[in-house]
Amino acid sequence: MNTTATRSGYAPVNGLRMYYEIHGEGAPLVLIHGALSGIGTSFGQLLPPLAADRQVVAVELQAHARTADADRPLTVEQLADDVAGVLAYLGLTRVDVLGYSLGAAVALRLAESRPELVDHLVLVSVTYDESGFHPGLMEGIAQLQPEHLVGTPFHEEYLALAPQPERFADLIAKVKGLDANPPSWTADQIAALRPATMVVIGDSDIVRPEHAVEMFRLLGGGVAGDNVGLPRCRLAILPGTTHITVAYRADWLAPMVAEFLGS
Repeated sequence: MNTTATRSGYAPVNGLRMYYEIHGEGAPLVLIHGALSGIGTSFGQLLPPLAADRQVVAVELQAHARTADADRPLTVEQLADDVAGVLAYLGLTRVDVLGYSLGAAVALRLAESRPELVDHLVLVSVTYDESGFHPGLMEGIAQLQPEHLVGTPFHEEYLALAPQPERFADLIAKVKGLDANPPSWTADQIAALRPATMVVIGDSDIVRPEHAVEMFRLLGGGVAGDNVGLPRCRLAILPGTTHITVAYRADWLAPMVAEFLGS
């Protein structure tokens, strides 16, 4: 990451000491990382351009990177409440939020449960129910073992930053527990979301393109904009992009996100 945090620390939230970083100045944008990663692995390329004209607040969730684990499972509801606690600790009452993968599910739950808090919402690689994943994907995740990730950026980041680096296997187990019962929303709940929302996936993501389009339509998209005007939602499907590499498409994502947040 080629930018320096102007402020960092640990927020006492729900029994955690939750790590956060603040970069840049301007309207606040909260970044929520993906499963098994921290700020650097998820946002190392995207954060610097976003912080050029925004105050970017990046957090690390329970058991991830610099935030230690707690004696509780990982649930999207609890993680969203933790993020809300960090924002309250920092005195932020209205924010934009960008979440990636697990972080997008957390961002979605935060926007649903705290609509007064979230203005714009960017959801990168998210489904609103299990049908959004490619067939067999969740069964494959259930087979994941810690040794499968040795030497990857996820493992190296954890070893470098975690307060208890020997607990990587515990993180894997908790993430698998969350994925065994993935969060879900009804179509009506998606349609009722109040924030302006941008849905982003790669064209070879873990999310089926049809599902992203369906979500876009539920949010009010899929209209003839020249006739009725642009909706408040957006859809971006990045070509030649997988679930992992979507985090590295900063040259495409940063200007699109910046334009959307300014709309």
